[in-house]
Order: sequence, then C-alpha cells, then structure tokens
Amino acid sequence: MNTATNQRAPAVFIPHGGGPMPLLNEPSQQALADFLRQLPQHYERPKAILVISAHWEAPHPTLLDADTPPLLFDYYGFPAETYDYRYPVTNPADIRARVKECLANAGLPVDTDAKRGYDHGVFVPLMLMHPQADIPVLQLSLIEGLDPAAHIALGQALSALRDDGVMILGSGFSFHNMSVMRNGNDQARAINSEFHDWLAETLTHPELTPEQRIAKMIDWDQAPGARFSHPREEHLLPLPVCLAAAGGHAGEILFDDTVLGYRTFCVIWRD
Repeated sequence: MNTATNQRAPAVFIPHGGGPMPLLNEPSQQALADFLRQLPQHYERPKAILVISAHWEAPHPTLLDADTPPLLFDYYGFPAETYDYRYPVTNPADIRARVKECLANAGLPVDTDAKRGYDHGVFVPLMLMHPQADIPVLQLSLIEGLDPAAHIALGQALSALRDDGVMILGSGFSFHNMSVMRNGNDQARAINSEFHDWLAETLTHPELTPEQRIAKMIDWDQAPGARFSHPREEHLLPLPVCLAAAGGHAGEILFDDTVLGYRTFCVIWRD
C-alpha cells in the first residue's frame, strides 16, 4: 500500500455493487471486485476516508457521530456469512469536528447520528479496497429531496477536507434501474451506454470549464437516457458531490465495465 504524503487526497466515485455480492465471488460482480481491490494503487494513502453513500438520506447533511460505528446490514436474502462481516474502523472525533466546521463555514446545516451504522455502500467496497480496516472512515448522508444543486454545494463545502488528507468517496452506481437489471435487453443496454457516453463527456472533456461541467451535472436529467438510467437518482448523487469537491475539474475514468450486465464506471479526481 502507498505510504502517506502531503499530496492532496483524491475525490473518487465508485459503483459499490449489489448488496454484498462483490464479496461473494459473484460472476456478474467479479470485474468490479477485482477493480476495487486494486483501486488504492491509484492514490496515496489518505489520512481518513469520508464516504457519501447512496443508502443514507436525511433532511440535512448528517454525520455518523460514534467513535466506532457498527455495520448496518441493509440488505436481505443473502448467505448467513454476509451478516457476520466485521470492519472495525474508527471514526475520529477530531476529523468529525473538522467535517462539521467545513459545512458550517459554507453555511450548511449539519446533523449527527450516534446510533446508525455504516451501510453496505460503505463497508462492502472498503472491505475490498482497504481490507486491513486501518484507515479511519466517516460517513455523511445525502440530502432528502435529492436536489443536485444541493449536493454540488455539499461537495464544495467538503473540498477543503482534501487538503487535510481526507479522501472524499462517493459510493453509488452510475446506472441504477433495478427493473431492467433483472430483466434487461439490448435496447436497455443501448440506452445505458448512451447515458454513460454523456457522463464520460461531461466529466472528462478537457475543453469544458468547471462551471460548464457543474451546470451539466445539475441538469443531469436532461441527458440522453438519464431517467431510464436513474428512475430515482440517489445512486447518482454521490457523483456530483465528488465533482464539486474537485472544483468541477475534469476527472479520469479508471473503470468502465459491466456490473449485472450494464455499463458503470469509477471516476477519480486527484487535483
């Protein structure tokens, strides 16, 4: 694993797979699981990781506020072993205080929750990325109402944490139409790919300005195939948080492959 440096921590958007399946050698998730295992090769070891997961929404940005949160097994119908996982990371009070400070400095309200645990959008990918559980992990909720502009503002507020060595990890899925994932066809996959072509252009095209990139993500539902790809956008919104935490600059696509038969990708911002 890379050693710590003074380099700015990255912002990274990942697909986290279906429930615990990336941990179960599920063939439809194997490419993703293999990628998540090697993802830390693409960044310096962070001081801590702040995760914004698709699986937590609250009226205001809400921070897990226990020193050692439990795991929240927010899935059902999987093997018994998947309810016995352990990921004993810490959630340091000083870094929690810094997150609250960043949100307050941006004029954003912040709530805390000392009882909730890390959901599967947190512990499943991190068990693959950092199996030693030796990097502190914080979790911050999405904002109810799912307004993309509100999540851009959230990412902008969190940007300063990257200078403190805190990695911003958006955990969702760039395609999340569960009905077609279960019963897909070539037409559905063509629409899926059309939306991903738009996302790739928006997030990586060097001639777009940061302001243009952010404006396009705020209006993401005007893109080709947008609402087909995300009938409800909770799995997409960690992405604009990461984009804004990176100042709207162009990212780099590290993973562009299929999960459950549909194209999805990971994007990293290092600057």
